[in-house]
Amino acid sequence: MINDEKKCKIEDMEIKQKKMPKSQIEIEFELTADEFAEHFEHALEHLKKDIKVDGFRPGQAPNKIIEEKIKPESLLMEAGDHAVKHVYSDYIRENNLEPIDHPEVKIIKIAKGSPFIFTVIATVLPEIELPDYKEIAKNVKDKEISVSEDEVKDALNYLQKSRAKMILKNEAAEKGDFVEIEYQNKDINEGKEVSDQFILGEGGFVKGFEDQIIGMRAGEEKMIEVELPARHNLRSNLGGEKREPAQSPLGNQAGKNFKVKVKLVQKIELPEINDEFAKQLGTFENLATLEGGIKEGIIVEKTESEKQRKRGEILEKISEKTKIELPDSMIEYEKQRLLDDLKNKVTQGMKISFEEYLATVKKTEQEIKDTFQKEAEKRLKGFLILREIGKEENVEVSDQEAEEEANKSIKNFSKDQLAEFDINKLKEYTKGVIINEKIFQILESFSN
Repeated sequence: MINDEKKCKIEDMEIKQKKMPKSQIEIEFELTADEFAEHFEHALEHLKKDIKVDGFRPGQAPNKIIEEKIKPESLLMEAGDHAVKHVYSDYIRENNLEPIDHPEVKIIKIAKGSPFIFTVIATVLPEIELPDYKEIAKNVKDKEISVSEDEVKDALNYLQKSRAKMILKNEAAEKGDFVEIEYQNKDINEGKEVSDQFILGEGGFVKGFEDQIIGMRAGEEKMIEVELPARHNLRSNLGGEKREPAQSPLGNQAGKNFKVKVKLVQKIELPEINDEFAKQLGTFENLATLEGGIKEGIIVEKTESEKQRKRGEILEKISEKTKIELPDSMIEYEKQRLLDDLKNKVTQGMKISFEEYLATVKKTEQEIKDTFQKEAEKRLKGFLILREIGKEENVEVSDQEAEEEANKSIKNFSKDQLAEFDINKLKEYTKGVIINEKIFQILESFSN
């Protein structure tokens, strides 16, 4: 326990507070007999409405008679609960403390007509000793943004493929054709058929899988054998669209044999990239203006990416020199939140239960949760640092600002989504986003 004790008086009440490790505090409250008597009377008033006394309407009998009909321990317990709740809440409010979980309460002394003594151990938001964040931010510089001809060319090729004509093909599939397939493997999707479609040679499957589809026709089936490394996704490199792999990570005993059926083969006919192609894409006069528009778009994307990179670097460098002791309860909460996010990704993206996922990676839920320790600490530290800088810089967001920004988001939701949505939570979340944006803008201003 840290030897840091202070005494203070709230009215006639004696209170002792001690700092403890991990951002905990121990507070000892001592109410005088007269102060506790007020809570005792409140308890009596609260309990007497349920006590029946002959000759009196409910709740109207004299307190002296009511007290005789209530068990002394029940009355003391009610009085103690009332005193703890109100005294602790008043102390927290008056001292601007911010508890982050339920306190641990211990009654030291309780009796009618005597002083009431109890202790509370509470975890509060930790104290933060910030470094010279202005100087740190000042030394983080922007990186130069440029766009190469190859990047513009790659974007043009993507647009070209997006406007391609698909022509049904009865001949054997060739590299570059668009194919739809079904495949089965005992270790994938519980052995059930999996459907997929991709450009042959660009599907991102493990080595050797797509090569063996070349030469197959629509309706044809055959067995394909490929080497699957342990804990490897069948789709190891998803080019083009960002899609989740068709299966979960495989264990060491992953089956090598796949039953594959080609359902469809289509020849891809690409349009020629010229002035006419550019005009079909929008308000572009010719190919040169299209290329210029693509370049501007890439610059916008890279500018945003660089902004996020710089902000991350500033926060990381401040974090390295910030002194803070994170409470265990906060870390555990964040680890659980990260675990819940993973569960959603597994069930929504991989289409398997989390139990199946645990079986494939051969880990328990607790072992997975423990892997989030460093990430949880990093996120919490970043959150608390930004919060403290916001206080130092007097950053505020009005309810009107938060409401206006939240209303912009609401426009993107359907009526059904809004019916299930908590608008107040959206406003609080939006308020946090705006505050962080203002804080980062302040930090960025120091390096300009």
